[in-house]
Amino acid sequence: MDRVDPSIFKAYDIRGIYPDQLDEDTAYKIGGAFVEFVKPKEVMIGRDNRISSLPLFFALTQGITEKDVDVIDVGKICTDMLYFGVAHFGYGSGIMITASHNPKNYNGMKFVRGNAIPISGDTGIYEIRDLVIDGKFGKAGKTGRVKTCDIYQDYKRHVLSFIDREVIKPYKVVMNAGNGMAGCVVQELIKDLPVQVIPMYFEPDGTFPKGEPNPLLPEKRVETIERVKEEHADLGVAWDGDGDRCFFIDERGNFVEGCFITALLAETLLHKHPGEKVIFDPRLIWANMEVVKKNGGIPIINKSGHAFIKERMRRENALFGGEASAHYYFRKNYFADNGMIPLLLILELMSVSSKPLSVLLEPLTSRYFISGEINLHVEDGCQKIKEIEERYKDGRITHIDGLSIEYPDWRFNLRPSNTEPLIRLNIEAKSRNLMEEKKDELLKMF
Repeated sequence: MDRVDPSIFKAYDIRGIYPDQLDEDTAYKIGGAFVEFVKPKEVMIGRDNRISSLPLFFALTQGITEKDVDVIDVGKICTDMLYFGVAHFGYGSGIMITASHNPKNYNGMKFVRGNAIPISGDTGIYEIRDLVIDGKFGKAGKTGRVKTCDIYQDYKRHVLSFIDREVIKPYKVVMNAGNGMAGCVVQELIKDLPVQVIPMYFEPDGTFPKGEPNPLLPEKRVETIERVKEEHADLGVAWDGDGDRCFFIDERGNFVEGCFITALLAETLLHKHPGEKVIFDPRLIWANMEVVKKNGGIPIINKSGHAFIKERMRRENALFGGEASAHYYFRKNYFADNGMIPLLLILELMSVSSKPLSVLLEPLTSRYFISGEINLHVEDGCQKIKEIEERYKDGRITHIDGLSIEYPDWRFNLRPSNTEPLIRLNIEAKSRNLMEEKKDELLKMF
């Protein structure tokens, strides 16, 4: 590709269609530009199981090693393992080749400095973009080396340290890896626990025969929900393609919104660490505000996106963070998100309380009613958001991330996607009828 497509450089990662927007030539240039900007001694590189990830890895590695910088190849892993590896082993930087939950024809990259500190649009992605486009960085006199490193066992020990393994009960759990990376990881993790796993699509397959690996989409949950009911399982869990987000289904087959899992995990962690700060995004806030305050914590609302949440986590020294999109962040995990720790903590909570997930959630789900994230395609997203703000100008308006408008008994958040040409709508209300009424009202405006 002679010309670099600047649109692939997003607010907190690189994302584009392979090979139309992101090909080997661009990956090679990104490698050189990354070294030019970050100036690392070595770069840890992991990749997901997409068909394009390996050729992009080779091109990226060439661009890095030609600048006399070593590459630490950790192979096919979940994204959260890359964060762990960079921070735990003290490497100066890392790149994860992944398009997360996007369809199979996409790929991308996530960048971190030492200690797994993310590089976002505010801290370097656009500077790297400009270097890639300019392309005026030469080769070094020497070539860096490529070293392989297996981080699976160290990662396993780290993640299991978050729970007391002795208390875990022999629950039956349906687990859907969606042919992504999570299956390889979780089967190694769970084998030391008395949990009966009912696996679904554990085999990594970069063609994603079951479609887009995104359990946030309602149609992608149906099969897991049906399996939980068929097996009379105690719990269901599903991961996105790169395994850094996990989604829960209770024993009744109800999909659990990420804001409620954030609340449960916040309550659990605040019991052990009272008075600490908990961060969450503005999409859905009421359950989290209530639980954090009730348990002696300090709630903080922050712009969504892994780079922005992690930056705020470090600045505040926050105990925990959660997003409606099912990213969960832990101070003990180098302030990074992780897709396996929440599963372990939920299993521990169920075991210690001897309560199923639906009962643990009932105090929240009986009082706060959620629309689920609604993706809307519009020609001019900014203009549409302005129109809606004018229509609801009598509410309490904030712009932490997109547009949030709050009334005493309902609120909504409307924000443009950072990775796709969409506007995302989330509504919460204090009755189901009101939530449905306001959802219909808002959707008519589109």
